[in-house]
Amino acid sequence: MNRPQSCVELYLAFSRLALQGFGGVLAVAQRELVERLGWMTKEEFVETLAIAQVLPGPNVVNLSMMVGDRFFGARGAMAALAGMLSLPAVIVLALAASYTQLSHYPLATNALRGMGAVSAGLVVATGIKLLPALGKSPLGRPLALGLAAAAFVLIGLLRWPLVAVLALVGGGGMALAWWRLR
Repeated sequence: MNRPQSCVELYLAFSRLALQGFGGVLAVAQRELVERLGWMTKEEFVETLAIAQVLPGPNVVNLSMMVGDRFFGARGAMAALAGMLSLPAVIVLALAASYTQLSHYPLATNALRGMGAVSAGLVVATGIKLLPALGKSPLGRPLALGLAAAAFVLIGLLRWPLVAVLALVGGGGMALAWWRLR
C-alpha cells in the first residue's frame, strides 16, 4: 500500500480532492484515496468513513483529519484539514461576495440546483461502489442494507429528525455489530 511522503503531499492531495467536488466530495475522496493514490483499501475507507460519520462535523473533514493523523499524527491531521478547507474557503467567499449580482440571473440559480443533483448522484454512486466492502462487515450486506433502508424510510418518508434516526438506527446497528462480534 502507498503512503504520502510528506505533509505537503497530504495538503496538496486534499486540496485537489476538495476542489473536485461541489457538495459531493465524499465520492471523490473514495476514488482518490483508494483507487488513485492507494493510501487506503476499500475496507479501511469504509471503516474510517463509518467513524467519521458519527463524529460531529462534516464527514469528509473528519475523514481527512483521520487520514492525515494516520500517516503523520497531529501535523498530518492539520495538513489534511488545511487542504480540505483553505482553497474552498477562498472560493466560497468570492462567490458569496458576487452572489448578490448573480442571483438575479436564472442561469446561475439553475446551475446551483443542477450541482445539487449531481452531488446527490455522486453520493449514491459511491455507496454502490462501496457495497462489496459490506461483505466483510460484522453486520453483513443484507442487515446493513436493511438498516440503510430503515434510515431512508424514517428520514425520507416519515420525516423523523436526524438525531432520533441516528440514535435508533445507528445505535441499533452498533448493538447488532457488537453482539455479532462477541
